[in-house]
Amino acid sequence: MAHRVTRIAYLISAAVLTAAAQTGNWNPGAAASYLDSRQGWWQSWPRAQRDQQTACVSCHTVLPYAMARPILRGRLNQQELAAPERTLLGFIEKRVGLWNSTEPYYKANSGPTKPAESRGTEAVLNALILAGYDAPTGHMRDVTRAAFDHAWALQLDSGAWDWLNFHYAPWETDDSQYWGTTLMAMAVAIAPENYAEAPQIRSGLQKMERWLRTGFSQQHLFNRAFLVWASSRNASLVSAVDRKAVCEELLSRQREDGGWSLASLGPWQRVDHTESEKRSDAYATAVALLALQSGGSPAGIERARTWLIRNQERTGGSWPAWSPNKERDPASEIGQFLRDAGTAYAVLALDSVRVE
Repeated sequence: MAHRVTRIAYLISAAVLTAAAQTGNWNPGAAASYLDSRQGWWQSWPRAQRDQQTACVSCHTVLPYAMARPILRGRLNQQELAAPERTLLGFIEKRVGLWNSTEPYYKANSGPTKPAESRGTEAVLNALILAGYDAPTGHMRDVTRAAFDHAWALQLDSGAWDWLNFHYAPWETDDSQYWGTTLMAMAVAIAPENYAEAPQIRSGLQKMERWLRTGFSQQHLFNRAFLVWASSRNASLVSAVDRKAVCEELLSRQREDGGWSLASLGPWQRVDHTESEKRSDAYATAVALLALQSGGSPAGIERARTWLIRNQERTGGSWPAWSPNKERDPASEIGQFLRDAGTAYAVLALDSVRVE
C-alpha cells in the first residue's frame, strides 16, 4: 500500500524522531514521536484487540492520531507513512473488506444496544479516516467508497447514526450521537471526487444535515463547537448567526491564560465524585480554537495559539489534558487517553493558524 499524503487542513515513526524539528516554537517531531508511541501501544493493548486480528478505533487515541499524523508528516517532510499509520489503515481496510463477517466492537454481553451502537460508530469512523487519507490524492479508493456505503446503510430514519454510549465524556455519552453524526458530516465534506455531490447520497445527506441543524440549539457547547468547525467545509450546517453566537460563547469561557478547560464546554460530572479539572487543557483549547477559526472570529485565537505553544511538554512532546470522568493517574496508560486526544487536536489547531 503506497500512500503519499500531504498536509490535510483539518484531517485528516517507526524510527525515533531525533531532531527538534520546530515550527512556530512548537515541536512537531516530538509530537509525532509521542503519538506514534501511543498508537503502537494501543495496537498491542489486549483490551483494544478485536476479531480478525485487528484493533478498535478509539475516539481518544486512534481517531485523533489518524487526523493529526498526516499533518505532522508534512511538517517533518516525511515521505512514507509511519509504521503505526500503516498498521492502523491495514486494520480498517481489513474490517471494511470483511464487513459482513466481522464482529461488532462490543457484543450483546456488553449491553443489548451495544452491537448496533458499535456498528454505527465504527462505520462513521472508518469513513472519516479513509476519506482523510484519500483527500490529498484527489481520488477515492474502492475501500473508502465501501466504508461510506456501510455507513449510509446504517443511517437511522432520523438522519443520525447509532453511537456508543458507556457514559464516558465527552465521546460516549447521552449526547454523543450528535457528535458522531457531526463526524459523518466531516467525512462527506472532505471526501475527494466531489463525493458530497453524488446523487446516490443526496437523500441521506439531506436527512443528516436537517437533523444536525434541528438539534443544534439543544446541544452543549462542545457539540456546537464541533459542528461550527465542520461548517467551514459545509456552510449549510450552521447559520452565520449561530456561528457567531458559538464563537461569542466560547470567548466568554476563555480563561485568563488563553486556554479553555473541558469542564467549561459540557455538563459532565465525574463518576468518582472528585472535582472536575478546571485548568486549561489542550483538548478543549484546540477544539475552541478550531471553532473560532472556522467561525471567522479572530478574537481569542492568538491567545489560544500562544497557550498551546507554551504548554507542549518539551521532552515528551505531548500536551496536558485530564479525564472528565474520574481522577486518573496521569502517568498511567489509561490516564493518558485525554492527553492523546489533546496532543493530536493541538496539532490540528496549530496547523489551522499556521504562522510561517
